Amino acid sequence: MQTPNFGERKLTELDFIRLKKFTAGGAMPPLADLLNEADVLSAQAIPADVVTMYAQFIIRDLKMQRRQVLVICYPEDAEPAKGFISVLSPAGLGLIGLPQGALARWTGPDGEESVAQIEGILFQPEATGDYVT
Repeated sequence: MQTPNFGERKLTELDFIRLKKFTAGGAMPPLADLLNEADVLSAQAIPADVVTMYAQFIIRDLKMQRRQVLVICYPEDAEPAKGFISVLSPAGLGLIGLPQGALARWTGPDGEESVAQIEGILFQPEATGDYVT
């Protein structure tokens, strides 16, 4: 699975701590790499244009030229048909922590590479002062 642009990633301290638990015992190497390279900021310091956990945002698939509204969530809340995608999925790892305007790339389970641009953040919990989700 390809998850580039690690240097652009920004995570809240709380998201970092919660996501770190998924890497215990060497599990989820792509997530571990992302966590090692991301800038970790307080919830108050995270820019309002960054995809955080439970942020609602618009992407445009550059191959299909299709827009989609997504929310990155924890695996137990995932409902892909409703736009709630797990942070542990290839798309979730490709999108989390990126700012509006960034290109996200990931390789799906079928081996197909996807490229999408983050066009806008509709809702970000931290931007509204909701620091604990």
